[in-house]
Amino acid sequence: MANDIIRKLESLVPELNEALGQASSLEELEELRVRFLGRKGLLADLMSGLTALGPEERPAAGKAANQVKVAMTSLWEEQVAALKSRAREQALGAFDASVPSWKPDLGSLHPVTLVTREICAVFTSLGFEVVSGPEVENDFNNFEALNLPPEHPARDMQDTLYISDSILLRTHTSPLQVRTMLARKPPLGVIAPGKVYRRDSDITHTPMFHQVEGLLVDTHVTMADLRGILTAFVQNVFGHDTKVRFRPSFFPFTEPSAEVDISCVICGGKGKVNGEPCRVCKETGWVEILGCGMVDPAVFRKVGYDPEIYTGFAFGLGVERIAMLKYGIGDLRMFFENDLRFLRQFA
Repeated sequence: MANDIIRKLESLVPELNEALGQASSLEELEELRVRFLGRKGLLADLMSGLTALGPEERPAAGKAANQVKVAMTSLWEEQVAALKSRAREQALGAFDASVPSWKPDLGSLHPVTLVTREICAVFTSLGFEVVSGPEVENDFNNFEALNLPPEHPARDMQDTLYISDSILLRTHTSPLQVRTMLARKPPLGVIAPGKVYRRDSDITHTPMFHQVEGLLVDTHVTMADLRGILTAFVQNVFGHDTKVRFRPSFFPFTEPSAEVDISCVICGGKGKVNGEPCRVCKETGWVEILGCGMVDPAVFRKVGYDPEIYTGFAFGLGVERIAMLKYGIGDLRMFFENDLRFLRQFA
């Protein structure tokens, strides 16, 4: 009985080989695999008969079954490889080099990236150098060196995300001013673009956003220099007809301090659009875009600069704020939703 099963098992190899020679597609090869090697195929049917053999016959029959299975599997895999190889050769033979290739879909830079690069380009053309630094900061660089001691009430305005008592996610890019001044001596002019983090989330605030900080330190730097630099920046980004005004304000690290407004880019400073109140400027004709001022002498003393010799100015602006005004975007969250319909507009 064992010899009969072994003979039937061995006959499957030439039978499969013949059938494979007649197959002309991968679908036909798959049908043959199921027919011969599948769970309900010819090989499985014969192997189920091994249980009827006696203990002395079963080892020889089992060995023969395994050898047949290996041989059949090898034959089938070789035929699959040969058929795929022929298909590749035929495809290459049909290639026409004169046919134009398909045009790939091109991505685009994110609007925040576009505006950041534009801002940096304007200030580097004015002689500023771009600097960068860590997003995880210590309390000294983020607050204390900027004239914000532990008890200062302005710390509450920052909505800080703390990692430990003295380590935090930077709330502004101003720590890069501190790092630069600690590492270099005047004169210097730098801008620092980067991500910052605060505990905020609504249509005009997100927990992570982007800022660009600017700093210029030298002898005889004045508020007039600051106004000239920022006016040049605004008119480069929003157009030469854009008006600029400075309003007195307060920041712990600058004195005197100011907020900068520009004539509304949506209504042209008129306060109305098609006879309706402008929602962006709320009919005032002005939109606030950044804060600035002359570096407080206390900050200079913290970094080892002599305020009797050096003066300087600093400014900080939100990149998303500039992008919203430049592109007429009403909801800050659109920058972070990764909606391709929105992003393709900037391609």
